[in-house]
Amino acid sequence: MSRILVIDDDDLVRRTVETMLRMAGHHVELAVDGVDGLRQFRQQSFDLVIADIFMPNKEGLETIRELRRITQQTPIITMTGSFPGPHRSGDLGNIDYLRMAQVFGATRTLSKPFSHRELLALVDECLGGGKSGSQE
Repeated sequence: MSRILVIDDDDLVRRTVETMLRMAGHHVELAVDGVDGLRQFRQQSFDLVIADIFMPNKEGLETIRELRRITQQTPIITMTGSFPGPHRSGDLGNIDYLRMAQVFGATRTLSKPFSHRELLALVDECLGGGKSGSQE
């Protein structure tokens, strides 16, 4: 059984991902933002972290960067639904937040909405073919 930390400020997303992962046999801990997630990560051992990009207090890119300062080994899946591809953001030009997450250290990325199968396939890949079912 893998230990997975899910960091997302949206309660519905957090609980849905938790249910999908628990159904596949994983132990899941939940965090409401990057501050909470980093605190839990420092206190416990996790096999995988799944983090949203856009959150209050400490957003996902900063959270990924700090997780990578702590360890290079733990895989990180980053997800977002707000900006799934390049978008115009003021004078910043086109920003692909999922691509930026990989530059900051995310192992894989996932665009919301996603299916049960998509999530579990990425989890399985990041855990090296470990425990996850193909239920949907």
